[in-house]
Amino acid sequence: MKLVSYWHDTAPVFSGGAQGPVEGHYDAAIIGGGFTGLAAAHRLARAGARVAVLEAERVGWGASGRNGGHLNNGLAHSYLSAKAELGKERAIALYRALDDSVDTIEALVAEEGIDCNFRRAGKLKLASKPQHFESIARNFEAVHADVDPDTALLSAADLRSEIGSPFHGAMLSKKSAMMHMGRYVAGLATSAVRHGAIIHENAAVTDRKQAGNRHELTTSRGRISADNVLVATGAYTTPNFGYFRRRIISVGSFIIATRPLSDAVIAATMPGNRTCVTSMNIGNYFRLSPDNRLIFGGRARFSATSDQRSDARSGQILRASLAAIFPQLAKVEIDYCWGGLVDMTKDRFPRAGYHDGVWFAMGYSGHGAQLSTHLGMIMADAMLGREDRNPMKGFEWPAIPGYSGKPWFLPMVGLYYKALDRIQ
Repeated sequence: MKLVSYWHDTAPVFSGGAQGPVEGHYDAAIIGGGFTGLAAAHRLARAGARVAVLEAERVGWGASGRNGGHLNNGLAHSYLSAKAELGKERAIALYRALDDSVDTIEALVAEEGIDCNFRRAGKLKLASKPQHFESIARNFEAVHADVDPDTALLSAADLRSEIGSPFHGAMLSKKSAMMHMGRYVAGLATSAVRHGAIIHENAAVTDRKQAGNRHELTTSRGRISADNVLVATGAYTTPNFGYFRRRIISVGSFIIATRPLSDAVIAATMPGNRTCVTSMNIGNYFRLSPDNRLIFGGRARFSATSDQRSDARSGQILRASLAAIFPQLAKVEIDYCWGGLVDMTKDRFPRAGYHDGVWFAMGYSGHGAQLSTHLGMIMADAMLGREDRNPMKGFEWPAIPGYSGKPWFLPMVGLYYKALDRIQ
């Protein structure tokens, strides 16, 4: 078993990073070489701006290369919950931003010829308990009527042709998609460079100073200046950006990938070949990979991933969950196990905008694989002075009391959600 991300291990290595010292002046500097930062750089470079990406590791090293491979439309919350909290108009706008995000990726993949196995698969929100199906059905009725007619409610009988495990029904979101995240991030980075962006890998930002409209960024490989700065570091935001650290909760998410499955096993396990998410508070998400592995993830432990041994312990928990959902896979070989961080906000709504001289987009709360590309482009447009299309404009973002970036309270949160799963 390899303790590395399947997406990293099975994608071409990006080779377009700039060599030599980090230096010069740019129209825009982007901190973070994941989907958000690379999409913003791509947009800016195509508009003729001189743009530099500063990545502490390598492109796609963080959440963009460690997620479950889903491009799901819809919100991190139920639509009904979002409507109650935000109001109908804003909930619809945010829901449609997630729809637009999948469209944005599909168009970008086609325009740039990125070979990443993009496919509109549809997503199943699976009811783990009978009472969960009642809640899913109520949410479906509101979604279908208000904002997304490309949805369907499936009974337990309907699911027999979709998944080889007994769930109590599901909501199908037909616009949802999937892709190979490693191939996408390498292709997006290569495309950004082709349009003129400069990408510096292994260039961690260690200091920022601002004088008027001019920013100076010190990195481990040199220093640059820029007229605009976009912070796109999400769960991997460093202490020198304390404003965001006090608002982002970095939560570990863990994933395993099986060996390639035979056609017969797939027919008995995932015949529908969609992205799937269970309805438990501490639930699981899964899909088939392009080479027919089952990629299976979840919040195995409420802690931050720290090293490969920690990820391996989480992998054992996930294997037990996999066997509980798919007993036919109880003894299947696990080829990959890895962990990563999810950038959660307290209310699980993302944030994007401008604060204290810098632009930002983060807080995707488990829905970043699709939204990050879209928001990266939207923030690039804002930096270029174009129409403000930010769906998060005007969202308040208070700091979390008593929190400075180290989520000491996660074990207690985990116990709380485990208790809810037992009684709800």
